Amino acid sequence: MASPTFTLTPSTAHPPNNSTILITGGASGIGLATALYLHTLSYKNNIVVLDRAPNPSPPLQALLKHEPCRLLYLPCDITSWTSQRAAFATAAKHFGHLDHVFVNAGVAEIGEQIFTDHKDRNGELAEPDRTTIDVDIRAVGDSLKLAIHHLRLNSSSSPSQNPCSGSGAGKGGSIIMTASLAGYLGSAGAPLYSAAKHGVVGYLRSLRTDCATLGISLAVIAPGITLTPIILGRKPGQSLTSWGEEMGGQGVPINSAETIALVVAYAMGLGSRGNGKGFLIQGDRVQEVEEGLARSRDRWMGKEMLGLFRGGRGAGLFPNKL
Repeated sequence: MASPTFTLTPSTAHPPNNSTILITGGASGIGLATALYLHTLSYKNNIVVLDRAPNPSPPLQALLKHEPCRLLYLPCDITSWTSQRAAFATAAKHFGHLDHVFVNAGVAEIGEQIFTDHKDRNGELAEPDRTTIDVDIRAVGDSLKLAIHHLRLNSSSSPSQNPCSGSGAGKGGSIIMTASLAGYLGSAGAPLYSAAKHGVVGYLRSLRTDCATLGISLAVIAPGITLTPIILGRKPGQSLTSWGEEMGGQGVPINSAETIALVVAYAMGLGSRGNGKGFLIQGDRVQEVEEGLARSRDRWMGKEMLGLFRGGRGAGLFPNKL
């Protein structure tokens, strides 16, 4: 049985307070909306924004002008391990530690890479452009690694004595990842994007149990069409608002970036209760879907296959390294 849908408002999202929150891809779109909401004065959060833009966008510049002590902007190429590693380390050192990480940076499908044959300089079939894969899933793995390293609850032994103890400053917290409706249902027009976002959901399902033992809550948001700059298909000069009105008139459920920001904040604020959750968002309405999918396994797997799976779960095929 599916869980009920719900809506959120700034007064019902119940975000974390007095926390340090790092956001990748925070200069525009969903990331920016989340940074602005979580930076609200009454919450007293420190916000770290990582983005490939060399300078903060105007809304962030305004925050830096009026309250610079609670906002840190770090230009970062998330496809570079050394760039991300340095940015996370700088953020943790600047504020003492990290409490929450929003793994959000992403790009849309770039061109048509599967059915269209491009030629290289030698007239041979050209290598596909893998930018979407590099940003939307490979870099996500790097962000996850770094987030776990800095958030995980640490043992009493020092990091030098225990190489598995993380940064040494971790107090637990949450990691929220941006997946997509395409990460659950796929999109025929965006195969690389869909594959990458399915991978984000795969990270959730494979890491949530181990993350819980480290004091980390792991969740995903899965927005449908959301009015952000990565939207494709607009006419030349057409604004996001105009495009959204046009699509909405044709029955397409449209989200605002501000709604997605509320869901991110809500997921962080749940603490350990948010671990393993997947929030589907369409038309500014929200539904948690992972629990319903787990409860319905006997229907989509069949009782025989579910029984076989459960029978082998304790075999230790993949020993836990924690």
